[in-house]
Amino acid sequence: MAHIHDLTALEQAAAVRSGEISPVEIAEHYLDRIARLDPEVGAYVTVTREMALEQAGKAEARVLAGEELPPLLGVPIPIKDLNLVKDVPIHFGSATYEDFVAPVDDSVVERLRDAGTVMLGKTATPEFGLPCYTETSLSPPTRTPWDLSRSAGGSSGGAAAAVAAGLAPAAQGSDGAGSIRIPASVCGLYGIKPTRGRISSAPIIPDLAGLSTNGPITRTVADAAALLDVMTHDNPGDLYYAPPPELGTFTAYVGRDPGRLRIARYAEPLVPGAEVDPEVLAAYEHASAELAALGHEVVDIAPPFTPDLVPQFVTLWYAFACMHPVDLGKQERLRPLTAWLRGRGFATPAPDFLQAQSALQLATRFGLMVTDQYDAVLTPTVTQPPRPVGWFEDVAEPEETFERMKRFAAFPAIYNVSGQPAVNLPLHWTPDGLPVGVMLAGRFGDEGTLISLSAQVEAARGGFWGERRPAVW
Repeated sequence: MAHIHDLTALEQAAAVRSGEISPVEIAEHYLDRIARLDPEVGAYVTVTREMALEQAGKAEARVLAGEELPPLLGVPIPIKDLNLVKDVPIHFGSATYEDFVAPVDDSVVERLRDAGTVMLGKTATPEFGLPCYTETSLSPPTRTPWDLSRSAGGSSGGAAAAVAAGLAPAAQGSDGAGSIRIPASVCGLYGIKPTRGRISSAPIIPDLAGLSTNGPITRTVADAAALLDVMTHDNPGDLYYAPPPELGTFTAYVGRDPGRLRIARYAEPLVPGAEVDPEVLAAYEHASAELAALGHEVVDIAPPFTPDLVPQFVTLWYAFACMHPVDLGKQERLRPLTAWLRGRGFATPAPDFLQAQSALQLATRFGLMVTDQYDAVLTPTVTQPPRPVGWFEDVAEPEETFERMKRFAAFPAIYNVSGQPAVNLPLHWTPDGLPVGVMLAGRFGDEGTLISLSAQVEAARGGFWGERRPAVW
């Protein structure tokens, strides 16, 4: 039999249900790998060994008792350190929260627990989820398992690194400006940013402008669809709502023939000064050719959103950097970029914030008039292959770090603005073995088409995107 970590999340769930593998055996396998390998990778900021073994033991007892079993019983799914897990420390990636313990569960955590998953720990995230790389004052830098000298991206960097290194079969992440798709790209994984309103952020985290959402990071499309089915829910007081999938579940779209689709494409970055690396353009062209070979119509379009939106989005990013309260006596513990962003945020007048949000909504209305003519829109995910650890901060001032971030992550944030679903497809590797993803965005509420199309491409690649594995595997 394959090693446990070679199995997908759904394969592990099936093995648990059949009695072939026990949940305790699975948990112990991953905990052992984390102890041996994570000092190199930096995927976890907190390992909840006792909790994981307790949850696995209860799952095993349910199997032995012959109970009706939830869909992902015994499958380990770590939680990002921006999400609350009751009685577990949460740092939000910041040394200013070093002693804080979550008082409640996020509702998405409750849904994952109800599905029978086992929590191995909390995955690393940059301070308050603001940067697109995961380097904090709490733990070692998070590295892509494909080259341990390079960053795993962010802000779900720890989640992606854990899955890519075989330290979890799949992971929960979140995405406010590309934070699922960016690390999925640089770690060679599949990731879904769902439609705005698909997954509640209750009970404490506000949804305000609706930029951020939880979502899955996985090795396979089927695992991502299964996790999305589990994570999807609403709560009273949510500001946004997404229509349910037409087929009832997202899993129903896996293996379903998407038909002949009209797919728009563009590769011009929204951010002035951003340049697309030749390897990223190669990934984009190869993906276009693969989609055309599958029978889809691939059409070049002008970008439906314009560079004048970038300052408006930046205004929102400054303001949202101020959302986490920080004890005045601990402000010196903030990282330079965070302190700079918060300084700009606290200096932003409320009318400027509201005008920026209004401008982004207006642009979304016009942009959707273009994108809604197509079944999907293809772009690069990021502008460059994985960056070396420390590269974003190897500058004189935090403002320069922010400019590097904007140029690197020049594509994904616009779909946080519009609320459209978007995925990263792990379709390309550079000659020296670095992963480079491409992004597909869909119509609002239509994750189903993206899942069907993604599964079709995955199958054409022979499944598992060609069975590539990093050396650390």
